[in-house]
Amino acid sequence: MRFQDRSDAGRQLAAQLSLFANHPDIRVLALPRGGVPIAFEIARELRAPLDVWVVRKLGTPRIPELAVGAIGPGGIQVIDPSVAQAMHMSPELIAEIAARERLELDRREAAYRPNRPPIDVRGKTAILVDDGLATGSTMRAAVAALRRLEPARIIVAVPVAAESVCARLALEADQVVCLFAPIDLDSVGQWYDDFSQTTDAEVTNLLSRAAAFTEPHPA
Repeated sequence: MRFQDRSDAGRQLAAQLSLFANHPDIRVLALPRGGVPIAFEIARELRAPLDVWVVRKLGTPRIPELAVGAIGPGGIQVIDPSVAQAMHMSPELIAEIAARERLELDRREAAYRPNRPPIDVRGKTAILVDDGLATGSTMRAAVAALRRLEPARIIVAVPVAAESVCARLALEADQVVCLFAPIDLDSVGQWYDDFSQTTDAEVTNLLSRAAAFTEPHPA
């Protein structure tokens, strides 16, 4: 299975989520930047509110792809003590990494949501979207951080992810929806004909356009 681009992947993924259409408790959250064009198509199909979930993985110094934790909006911070201990990371070192990542998180929050608060997910079903998962560490961090806001359910929705990553996420999210889960996945981009980088401007534009999805239909 291949996808023309992120919009194509989003439309295909939206078809698998159609049972959630017009449900008042659905919230679609995209991991920026690549997850936003996909989440846009899902939100349009479901007529659900769309927002970004800006989370920053806290990678370990020796193995950056290994997450010792994550930070999210509003001062959310989740640390895995077992990883911190195994990698001999002091609280001071973790705080230093978190402070550095907080700068980028704050920059993105300001760029993507300049004049509005984040949508409320407490007690709602949150569909967490990205364009694909190779190691899954950022998505796992995103799920852990999102749990702090007490949604009723978290559904991870991605077009493609490594089989082992889907299995791991199934233990941490309430549901995983993945169109294709190969045993080996070297890079997400190999499954797209067009995997060009999504820009900050595109993210802002799509979020603005998505506001129309939840407007009442004309009588």
